[in-house]
Amino acid sequence: MNRFDNPYSFKPTATLREPTELVAQGLASVADLADLEKVAARYAIAVTPDIAALIDPDDPDDPIARQFIPSREELVKREGESTDPIGDDAHSPVSGIVHRYPDRVLFKLVHVCAVYCRFCFRREMVGPGKAAALSQGAYDNALAYIRAHPEIWEVILTGGDPLMLSPRRLAEIMADLAAVDHVRIIRIHTRVPVADPARITPEMVAALKVEGATTWVALHANHARELTVRVRAACAALVDAGIPMVSQSVLLRGVNDDIAVLEALMRAFVECRIKPYYLHHGDLAPGTSHLRTTLEAGQELMRNLRGRVSGLCQPEYVLDIPGGHGKSPVGPSYLWPSDSFSREREVEPETRYRVVDYCGDVHLYPPKP
Repeated sequence: MNRFDNPYSFKPTATLREPTELVAQGLASVADLADLEKVAARYAIAVTPDIAALIDPDDPDDPIARQFIPSREELVKREGESTDPIGDDAHSPVSGIVHRYPDRVLFKLVHVCAVYCRFCFRREMVGPGKAAALSQGAYDNALAYIRAHPEIWEVILTGGDPLMLSPRRLAEIMADLAAVDHVRIIRIHTRVPVADPARITPEMVAALKVEGATTWVALHANHARELTVRVRAACAALVDAGIPMVSQSVLLRGVNDDIAVLEALMRAFVECRIKPYYLHHGDLAPGTSHLRTTLEAGQELMRNLRGRVSGLCQPEYVLDIPGGHGKSPVGPSYLWPSDSFSREREVEPETRYRVVDYCGDVHLYPPKP
């Protein structure tokens, strides 16, 4: 067996969307069914065959299951949790656009995904019962906003998952954006190559390449087991076509909050020619407290990761500050002021810093003369 193959024989033939289907396939307990029905009434469920095949049904703490199989703990809302935890609404001048940073916008094209993550910060806005995609009028207004703001250098297609659109529709959108002279980068945030790699067809790859703008794809994955042979082939199809890829991951309790697991994930990305980009601290979305770690735990993991793996494997640990204040790096600091000192021929004291290396040893910089 190839080391990237699925080790479990179970694989349903269709996406699982109901708690009863999860129970029937052995992915949830019948004892939890009533609670899971309550979760499903509020938050969308979708587990594709490719994702279901990764779950070990005999492991109650399976890290893939924790990401996609609903839990009764989602019914518990903690203080500080919000339906819009990163403040998208405060920066949305027109429907479908979030303009939080000067040179880039989010363009939320669709509100459906191949799978629904149990920690999603947009979980109140996606799934059945929500608008599937922007109306033509809303799309036109969003495009007009982008055209009218020459400071917009990058457009980030998100949602939902933009790769749920057909190649034909994606090609139209890419052409519309590339025709805007000041838009030079189109970045696509997706989980589709992991959740449904069969969608990454030659037609889909061709749709993402466009004259006049450079396409980047940001892949969301949280555990090395997600990067199967099929997923690696889908990513290779994109990279081989000249589309660079970066990764996005979320730090999740019981999924990847272990240094060996995190190390394996980052190495797997690099092996797939995907540059680790962001490791997100879990957002304050309702019903997700059981999956969040502490910032201190995340910092310790990042401290341990440095020195264990190549610099190619280092993501940036970031926190989306609640209220719409944007991302801030929150990784560990290796530098802090020590005593000030004076050198000969200097009138003003110069600050000396203490620098911590990956082994935890402390050094002075500049060094003492």
